Amino acid sequence: MSTIYLNGEFLPRSEARLSIDDRGFIFGDGIYEVTRVVDGTLFESNRHLRRLGRGLADMRLSPSESLADIEEISLRLLRENAMTEGEGMIYLQITRGAAPRTHYFPPANTPCTVFLAPQRFVVPHDKRSTGVSVVTTPDTRWSRCDIKTVNLIPAVLARQYAVDCGVFEAIFVRDSAITEGSHTNFFGVLDGELRTYPASNYILGGVTREVVIEVARELGVPFVERQFHVQDLPRLEEAFLTGTTTDVMPVVQIDGRQVGSGRPGSITMQLYDGLARRLYGNVPAAFAR
Repeated sequence: MSTIYLNGEFLPRSEARLSIDDRGFIFGDGIYEVTRVVDGTLFESNRHLRRLGRGLADMRLSPSESLADIEEISLRLLRENAMTEGEGMIYLQITRGAAPRTHYFPPANTPCTVFLAPQRFVVPHDKRSTGVSVVTTPDTRWSRCDIKTVNLIPAVLARQYAVDCGVFEAIFVRDSAITEGSHTNFFGVLDGELRTYPASNYILGGVTREVVIEVARELGVPFVERQFHVQDLPRLEEAFLTGTTTDVMPVVQIDGRQVGSGRPGSITMQLYDGLARRLYGNVPAAFAR
């Protein structure tokens, strides 16, 4: 039986209870984070907490737990759930709390709901060795995609479209430009240059995206934050997805059309190796795969 954290208490997951008036349930009025765990260590915790802090400020949420408290709670949950070895993740959700239903904010003294839970994670190395297929779908989301809100219906519908098509992911298209995936960021190699949609309010700035950009610069891979368009897809030499639970995932087919050689590309796998070295320390990336 797993232990979770809810509103100041560590308790068995089966005993956790939320009010039916919680604004996360009624409005999707909250934000979340998912942090990767390797051998009891929170991977890139500072980046996750920094993004969480921005989200809290943008959403005008003020939980009683500080960012430092959240990190300590996460580490305690890993210990109490015997997750100090192997792979996992910590899910965090903060909502505006429980209050009578109004479209405006509840009274300022309404406590936020704060929930954290650990979960084991299976690394998708089998898919990485062959690459995955994706489909495109119109990006009809609101214009603050940079906030990691729990209101995820557009992402849910897009991911279900991918499932219906029998592929790994759906990538969004806004005004012909490729923005990102339903729960990933998207990169492509075009004319030998690595590109991804620029950081803006139209994408969620992924932590793994940031790390991979750093790795690309360290390796001297030509890189630019520049959008590419649907008409560029047939010319892509390589493509891949990044995400906390996706790492670097090669894309070998888009909308049924082969990308490059139809196999994971060399730049893609160099970047995965660089990410794996950060994830697993001195473990050779070949072993991590």
